[in-house]
Amino acid sequence: MERLNGKIALVTGASRGIGAATAKLLGINGAQVAVNYLKNEKAAEKVVNYITKAKGTAFWVKADVRDMDQVRKMVEEIETRLGVIDILVLNAGASVPWKPFSEIGAKDFETKLLDEIRGFFNPAKAVVPKMIKQKEGCIVGISSGLSRYPGYGFSAHTTAKSAVDGFMKSLAFELGQHGIRVNVISPGYTTTDASSWVPKDRVEAIANATPLKRVATPEDIAGAVLMMVSDESRFITGAYLPVSGGTMML
Repeated sequence: MERLNGKIALVTGASRGIGAATAKLLGINGAQVAVNYLKNEKAAEKVVNYITKAKGTAFWVKADVRDMDQVRKMVEEIETRLGVIDILVLNAGASVPWKPFSEIGAKDFETKLLDEIRGFFNPAKAVVPKMIKQKEGCIVGISSGLSRYPGYGFSAHTTAKSAVDGFMKSLAFELGQHGIRVNVISPGYTTTDASSWVPKDRVEAIANATPLKRVATPEDIAGAVLMMVSDESRFITGAYLPVSGGTMML
């Protein structure tokens, strides 16, 4: 419980999947966690209950991270209830329109791109000023292996995640002088509600093609986030860390 003792964390999109696993892991390692959600309050409540039952501190907070006004209000509430945010995990992402480029419309493509980057930009914009004042902070963004290696039907997702990768590198470059570290976690295929539509035989094929011979769980990704926000990673910034069982080797 002492690894992140005294730290205050905001995890966006934390009611399910990678976000929920990350919030839980940060919480049981001592961080006080704000569990952001948009639609499913009951799921967010379950995450909070998991942390509090482990004698941690957490509460859920509703906000659409695409809306700057909602994000500002969320951050103000967190600061009032817990204090200044030390750790920001940018996990909330726009839905993935799976369509070949020949079929996807310009509006769907544009919506995916703008929603994704707003989900990273708005929370960072709201949180960074206080991090600068306290001369420390840690920001981790959840990207995708598809930002480096595209897949059929994922042109919008690849473009959007590539954009947030570039955004995070820019933050790492500019904010390092203020003691703020910024890194990207790049999951491979991960078993979550959002990926449940992938056919079983396709998941098996991905596992067989993976050096570790399985696909990722949300807890695998959460473990990488914990590593990045811990003091043991205090001299790592601007990194792009694949968590893919070896399918991506840099």
